Amino acid sequence: MKQRIMTGAIAGAVFVALIVIGGYWYAALIMLLSIVGYLEYVRMIGLGRNSLTSLFGLAAAAVIAAPWSLFDWLSFPYRGESVLWLLLFGLLALTVWTKNRITIDQAALVFFGVVYLGFGFHYMIETRLHEQGLFWTLLVYGCIWITDSAAYFVGSKLGKHPLWPAISPKKSVEGAVAGVVASIAAALLFAGIRPDLVTVFHAVQIGLVIGIVGQLGDLMQSAYKRVKGIKDTGAILPGHGGVLDRVDSWLIVFPFLHVTGLLQL
Repeated sequence: MKQRIMTGAIAGAVFVALIVIGGYWYAALIMLLSIVGYLEYVRMIGLGRNSLTSLFGLAAAAVIAAPWSLFDWLSFPYRGESVLWLLLFGLLALTVWTKNRITIDQAALVFFGVVYLGFGFHYMIETRLHEQGLFWTLLVYGCIWITDSAAYFVGSKLGKHPLWPAISPKKSVEGAVAGVVASIAAALLFAGIRPDLVTVFHAVQIGLVIGIVGQLGDLMQSAYKRVKGIKDTGAILPGHGGVLDRVDSWLIVFPFLHVTGLLQL
C-alpha cells in the first residue's frame, strides 16, 4: 500500500503539472501513454509486438490519437471516418496479402483496439487544446479521480451489495453510488469556481455522466481482463499495474463527453 500511495502521488503530481503546462508537453505525455497502452493491449490479445499486424495497428493508433491541430503546417486532412476506413481496408488487405496468416479475427481485434485507444487518447489531448481547455480538462480528470476514490473508500468500508460480481467481485453498489455523488459534487465545485463557463445544471449533468460512464469504463476493462485471465495489463507503475489499468475510465469518459456535446468547448 505504501508503494502504491508513493507511486500514485509522484505520478499524479507530474501528470497535473503537465496538464497545467499543456501544449506539446501534455500532448507528448498522452501520446507516450497511447503507445504503451497499445503495446499492453497487443500483449493482452496475444500478438507479438513486432508482428506486421501489431505495427500497422500501432501506426494507425498514433495517427488517430495525434493532436493534428498542433501540426497545421503538415496540412494533414484529418477526418476520423476516413482514417477508420483506411485502417479497415489496410487490415483486410493484410489478411489477403499474408494468405490468412493474419486472420480476420486478429484484424478485428486490432481494429477494435485502435478505435478504443486511438480516439480515447485523442480526445484527452483535444480537450486541453481549446481556449478554456485547462478548466475543462481539470474538471473531467477531477471528477474521474474523485469518483474512483469515493467508490473505493466507501465500497471498502460500507459496501455490502456486490455491483457486478461476475466482472469485478470487489465493487459494490454502495461504492458506485458514492462515486456518482462525489463526481457531481466535484463538478459543482468547478461550477462555483467558473460559473461563466458551466452552470449548476450543466455541472450536475457532467458529474452524473462522468460518475456513471467512468465506472462503466472500469468495468469494461475488468470484463476483458477476466476473459483473458489476467489481473493487470502491465507492470509499468509499481503498485498500480499497467497504463490501461489506470486510464480505463479516461478512455471512455473523454470521447463520450465530446460525442454527446456535454463539453462546451
